[in-house]
Amino acid sequence: MSKTLFDKVWDSHVVKHIDNGPDVLFIDRHLVHEVTSPVAFLGLKNRGIKVLYPERTFATADHNTPTRNQHLPVKDPLSANQLRALEENANAHNIPYWGLGHEKNGIVHVIGPENGITVPGATIVCGDSHTSTHGAFGAIAFGIGTSEVEMVLSTQCIMQPKPKRLRINVNGELNKAVTPKDVALFIISKLSTSGATGYFVEYAGEVFKNMSMEGRMTVCNLSIEMGARGGMIAPDEKTFEYIKGREYTPKGKDWDAAMEYWKTLYSDEDAVFDKEVTFDANEIEPMITFGTNPGMGIGISKDIPLAETIDGSPATYKKSLEYMDYNEGEAMVGKPVDFVFLGSCTNGRIEDFRAFASIIKGRKKADNVTAWLVPGSHKVEEAIKNEGILNVLTEAGFELREPGCSACLAMNDDKIPAGKYAVSTSNRNFEGRQGPGARTLLASPLVAAAAAVTGKVTDPRELMQEEVLA
Repeated sequence: MSKTLFDKVWDSHVVKHIDNGPDVLFIDRHLVHEVTSPVAFLGLKNRGIKVLYPERTFATADHNTPTRNQHLPVKDPLSANQLRALEENANAHNIPYWGLGHEKNGIVHVIGPENGITVPGATIVCGDSHTSTHGAFGAIAFGIGTSEVEMVLSTQCIMQPKPKRLRINVNGELNKAVTPKDVALFIISKLSTSGATGYFVEYAGEVFKNMSMEGRMTVCNLSIEMGARGGMIAPDEKTFEYIKGREYTPKGKDWDAAMEYWKTLYSDEDAVFDKEVTFDANEIEPMITFGTNPGMGIGISKDIPLAETIDGSPATYKKSLEYMDYNEGEAMVGKPVDFVFLGSCTNGRIEDFRAFASIIKGRKKADNVTAWLVPGSHKVEEAIKNEGILNVLTEAGFELREPGCSACLAMNDDKIPAGKYAVSTSNRNFEGRQGPGARTLLASPLVAAAAAVTGKVTDPRELMQEEVLA
C-alpha cells in the first residue's frame, strides 16, 4: 500500500492505536529547556518516578538566558530560578545538560541538528511550538505542552490524534535575494495563519530540493505559523551529508543500517494526500510583514493591502494596523526602523550570518538603529569568528552577542521598547511578542541587513544593485 513520508514515520512509531481516539506514539528524542520543564519535573517528583530514558532526553538553556555577560550571575530572579531548576532536574535524572557557557549550549532547535540528535525518520518533541524545525531532516517533530512533557519524560510516549496530510509544492527558480524565510512567509501569506490547521505538511518541489539544510530548517520552523502540527522534507544526500559524523548520529555498521532505512523515507509516487497546493517560485520576492500575525505579509515592493481585499474581519484587520500605526495603501519601503534583530531558531544559523554580512560589508550601521545580532549556538558563534564574519560586523559598527533566544520573545533582557519598530528574523509578530507595545516586522536576514544600514525598510535588491554598479 502506498504511503506518504509522514505516514511511514508515524505508523512505524505507533505503540497502540485507540479506536475513535488518539495513537500512543513512541518518541525517539525529547528536547527540554528551562521554561516548560520545571512543572513537568515537579510532577515526576510528586509521583516518585524517574525519567524512563534519560539517554533520549537532552536539556539546554535558551529562552531566559541573557545574551551579554553570560559568565555573570543572571540578574532576573525568575529567569535565574528557571535556569537553576533545569540544571538541578537534569543532574537528578542523568540527562545531558548544556547550560550557559557550555560549548554545546544554544537554542534548542539549533543545537539538536548541530549535534546529530536530529536524524531522519525520528519522532522528536519539545515543550516549544517551533520543534517543527527538525522536520527538515525527514523527522516528525512537534511542540508539546507541559503535561505532555511530563508524559514523555515518564513513559517516552505521547497520546496524539493523527493529523491529516498536506503537501505544499514550490517549483521553479527563486528570484534574486529571495531566501528560505521569504518562501515560508510567502506561503503563510497565501494560506493564512490557520490554513494548515489539522495537517502535517510535507514540502516538496524543486525549490526545497535545491535548498540547503539550514534553509529547510527555516521553512519547517515556520510551519506552525500557518496552523500546521509540523512540517517535513524528505531526506536526501544533502541530509545525509549534513548529519554524518556528528556526535549523536549512528557510526560504522549502525550508520549503514540506518542509511538503508533512511533511503526509504519519501512519499510513494501514488501516495494520497488529504490536500495539496502548488506555488510558482517566480511569484516570490523578498517579504516583510506589516501586521500582527505572520500571515500579514507582502512582497517588500508592494503596498499594505486595503481592508476590502483581504479575507477575514475588516475590523480585526484595521485594529492590527492601528497597533502598528500603519495605514491601508501605504508602501512598506521607507518605513522607519528602530531595532534590527538577527537570530532565533528561525534565522540564527551560520548561513543567516553569512547573508547578513553580504549586505553590510563595506557599509556602516545606521545611527538610528539598535542591532542585536545573536548566534543560535556557541558553534555558530565560533563559525562567525573563524570565517571572518565577525570582522565584517565589527567594521560596520555592529556587536555580536552571546547565544540565546534573545529578542524573539520577551522572556529575557532583550526586549523591544513600546512603540518601537523592529525588523526581526524571528517567527512571530504578535502584539507584545518582542516586548509590551513593540511593533515587529518579520523578514529575512537580507532584509534585516538592508534595514540595519539604511535605518528604514529597504529592498535588499537595491543595495545588491549598488554593489554591481560599483
